[in-house]
Amino acid sequence: MLAKEFIQILREPRMRMVIFVVPIIQLFIFGYAATTDVHDAALAIFDLDNTPASRELLSRFTGSGYFQAVAYVDNEPGAQEVVDRGVVRAVLRIDKGFAAALDAGRTANVQLILDGTDSNTAGIILSYAGRIVSQFSQSAILSRLDHLQGAGQRPGQIELQSRAWFNENLESRNYYVPGVMANLVTLVTLMLTSMAVVREREVGTMEQVMVTPIRPLEFILGKTVPFVLIAFVDVLLVTAVGVFWFGVPIRGSLPLLLLCTGLYLLPAVGMGLLVSTICQTQQQAMLSTFFIFFPAMLLSGFAYPIANMPQPIQWLTYANPLRYFLDVIRSIFLKGVGISVLWPDMTALAIIGILLLLLATKRFHKTLA
Repeated sequence: MLAKEFIQILREPRMRMVIFVVPIIQLFIFGYAATTDVHDAALAIFDLDNTPASRELLSRFTGSGYFQAVAYVDNEPGAQEVVDRGVVRAVLRIDKGFAAALDAGRTANVQLILDGTDSNTAGIILSYAGRIVSQFSQSAILSRLDHLQGAGQRPGQIELQSRAWFNENLESRNYYVPGVMANLVTLVTLMLTSMAVVREREVGTMEQVMVTPIRPLEFILGKTVPFVLIAFVDVLLVTAVGVFWFGVPIRGSLPLLLLCTGLYLLPAVGMGLLVSTICQTQQQAMLSTFFIFFPAMLLSGFAYPIANMPQPIQWLTYANPLRYFLDVIRSIFLKGVGISVLWPDMTALAIIGILLLLLATKRFHKTLA
C-alpha cells in the first residue's frame, strides 16, 4: 500500500507541482502580502499657514519613512477628492495661524483626515502621526523654554527606553510568515488525505482493496503515512524559504519543530480521513476541506487575536488544533523555547489527534465492512 500510494502520488507531474512547488510559491506570495507594516503611506498636504514652522512639521512627516507626500491641495473640495478617489490614505491640514499660536505659547491645532476604509491601516497611520506630532510639540516647548529661561533652566524630562524581546525590530513579517507556513502544511495535508480514499472509491478500486488480505488498520496506514512524510518534506522546504529568503529567525530546535509537526499531523490526518469517510467524490472532498480549513484558520489567531474574540468563540478555539500549532511554531521560531514551555500545546495536539484518528478509524471500519 505504501509503495502503491507513493507511485500514484508522484507519477503525475501536476501532482508533484501541487505537493512541492505550489506551497513554496504560496509562501513567497503570502510572505510578502501578509504584513501589517505601513511604509510610505500616501499623504496629501493641505498647508494654509505656509510658514517655516508648518514646513518643519511637514518635513518631519515626509522624512520619517512612514509618509510620502503625493499631493498638495489648497482647498477643502480638493482634499475630499483625493481621499474619495483613493489617491491618498491621509490628508494633513495645517490651518492659518499655526506658527503664530506656537510663538504665543498657545495650543496649535493640526488636523489629520484619514481614510478609515481599512481600519487597521488607519489606526497604524494615526499612531505614526501622533508620534511625529508629539515629538514636534516637545521640541517646540523646549525651544520656547530655552528662549525664555535659557538652556540651563530646562525642567526634568521622562524618557521611555523600550526594548522588544523576540522580534527586536517589530517586523510583522516575522510574526506572520511562520503562521503562513502552518496554514500551508494544514491545507496540503487535509486536501491530500481527504482525497486519497475517495479516489479509490470514485475510480472503483475500493472493492478490489476490500477482497485483499489487507486489514483496515494496514489500509489506513498505507493511505496516511505517505502524506505524513510529504508534510515533513514540505515543512523543511517552507522553513528553509522562511529562514533564508525572508530572514525569519529560528531560535529554537529544529528537531523539536519536527516533533511538534508530527503531533500536529495527527489531528490534520485524522480530520482528512474523517472527511474521506463522508464524501463520495473528490470534488466533495475538496469542497469539504476548504469548508473546514477557513474557519480553522480564522479561529487560530493567525490574523485576529483570540483575546479580542467573544468569549463563546474563544472557548470554541480550544477545539482547533491549528491554534496550538501556531503557538508552537511561533514560539520555536521567535522565542526559542523548549518542551518545558510548549508541553501544554503539545499535549493538546496529541489528545485531539488521537480522538480524531480513533473516530476516523471507527468510521473506516464501517465503510470497509
